[in-house]
Amino acid sequence: MNSLPREPATGGWSPPDGSWASSAANRRSVLGNRNRDTSPEHALRSLVHAAGLRYRVAAKPLPKMRRTADLVFRRARVAVFVDGCFWHGCPEHFVPPKTNPDYWREKIGRNVKRDRDTDARLEEAGWLVLRFWEHDAAEASCAIVCAAVRSRRGAAALREEQEE
Repeated sequence: MNSLPREPATGGWSPPDGSWASSAANRRSVLGNRNRDTSPEHALRSLVHAAGLRYRVAAKPLPKMRRTADLVFRRARVAVFVDGCFWHGCPEHFVPPKTNPDYWREKIGRNVKRDRDTDARLEEAGWLVLRFWEHDAAEASCAIVCAAVRSRRGAAALREEQEE
């Protein structure tokens, strides 16, 4: 059952206070977008799991960070993000909306800036950040993720042996 707001049968539609929506249909569409468990994410997770790796889903890589990665390999310190072309400003596929262009330009710009800040904070804490676009082939992304996680796990095991 869809509980998103519907346009009234009679009369015009007016957005709720503080809303960016230009129409009820636009508002329903954006509110219906998932922020996790998207098809590209699920395809990548399935392949990574089939390859024998285990991970956390939609987890905070760092405890005090208010941001979540799509896949988190804590022991290997690898954070994986599957970015949507629209929301993260894909240089290949992003098409700015014609309605409220200033709002969307600023919104997508803030998203990209936050992505770069997240990358920097995680790298500073010793994490490897892997970012893929939703249009990237899941098989290719999986190969990169698996190689990175296995490599970092191997390096961590070597460090532990040397410390003993």
